[in-house]
Amino acid sequence: MSDRSDRDQTRPARPASIGLVLTTVALDALGFGVVIPIVPSLVMKLEGVSAAQTSLWMGGLLAAFSVMQFLCAPLLGGLSDRFGRRPVLLAALAGMALDNLLLAWAPSVVWLFVGRVVAGATAASYSTATAYIADVTPPEKRAQRFGLVGAMFGLGFVVGPALGGLLGSYGLRLPFLVSAGLAGINFVFAAMLLPESLPQESRRKLSWSRSNPIGTLRVLGADADYRWLAVAWCANWFALGVLQSAFVLANDLRLGFTELQNGLVLTVMGVGSALVQGLLVRRIVPAIGERQAALIGFALTAGAYLAFTFAGSVAVLLIGVALQSLGAINGPAIQSLLSVKAGSDEQGQLQGALASLQGLTAIIAPLAGSWVFSASATPGTSFYYPGVAFLLGTLVCLIAVGAIAAMRKAAPQPA
Repeated sequence: MSDRSDRDQTRPARPASIGLVLTTVALDALGFGVVIPIVPSLVMKLEGVSAAQTSLWMGGLLAAFSVMQFLCAPLLGGLSDRFGRRPVLLAALAGMALDNLLLAWAPSVVWLFVGRVVAGATAASYSTATAYIADVTPPEKRAQRFGLVGAMFGLGFVVGPALGGLLGSYGLRLPFLVSAGLAGINFVFAAMLLPESLPQESRRKLSWSRSNPIGTLRVLGADADYRWLAVAWCANWFALGVLQSAFVLANDLRLGFTELQNGLVLTVMGVGSALVQGLLVRRIVPAIGERQAALIGFALTAGAYLAFTFAGSVAVLLIGVALQSLGAINGPAIQSLLSVKAGSDEQGQLQGALASLQGLTAIIAPLAGSWVFSASATPGTSFYYPGVAFLLGTLVCLIAVGAIAAMRKAAPQPA
């Protein structure tokens, strides 16, 4: 991929369209966050297994989603470059609604897997939203606006997990129905009001060589700095995959948390991430640059996972939550570093490549995290320490710090 930021034909920013796509991201995240505190309890109920065994099922469910995301995200990115962002975004929202309806009525764990496959195959809302923002934002402002996308996603988690925990106390199926309804409303909202961002002159023909998982990953291997940033991007999502597979169950075992309490902690994390990405990114990144922001973000996140490892009390857990929120500056910084090199007709391919890489990482991460959690959280074994899985998150975040430090040149600075 060549550096074409100087000749980017970026469309003028339109506040109305940006606001609409950010609202779409927030509603999408809200629907996703509603079900997070509930899925482990539903698996335990359907299978009648312990928390340690449930973590293995959770790892499988997360990996099923990620396999489909890895296979399909590049194609969705290529389709958005060919036909526009709007139809791909609508397909993603429809897939989310169908997924949650399947989860709401699933009679067995097999149907939970079917729902995750459907959701993974159409999982393009976040990456398409970032491509949409890139279409209408000049390069020097992209880190700020990518931060807003992350903030709106975090805002969905402000309400989502707490609402899911509350609804789950009335019935484990109810949060899935609410999430399906939110996705349906989001679909109608976007279909009626969201304009297309990619003009006809900036579209390009769909090419299988650029729309399959292996071909699209070559995009990130075209430059040495891209490769280091790809390592950091993988580390970010690997750590999150470990968090998803072990966080709720570890809190259950160590602190005796209920679904509502886990939902509230995840809500606090969402509030913190939203505030950092919505308010601090636009001030920190112009002052210190994307590279320094990413370094600081990963160092803070490494500290967060270390705190989760030893979270034998609520106070230590909340320290980890605070560090995790502050570390949220790393995602927008990495996306900005990558996006400024891409042309206006390549933003979908780039975001598809990132989503594919994210999916590939997320196949491995929950399986690794759930296996380590299961091995260390089974009562009566020679080694019992439910928090040890989070050391994987600390390790990969430190690897990300090394990768960014190894970049052969400083990050581009805002104009």
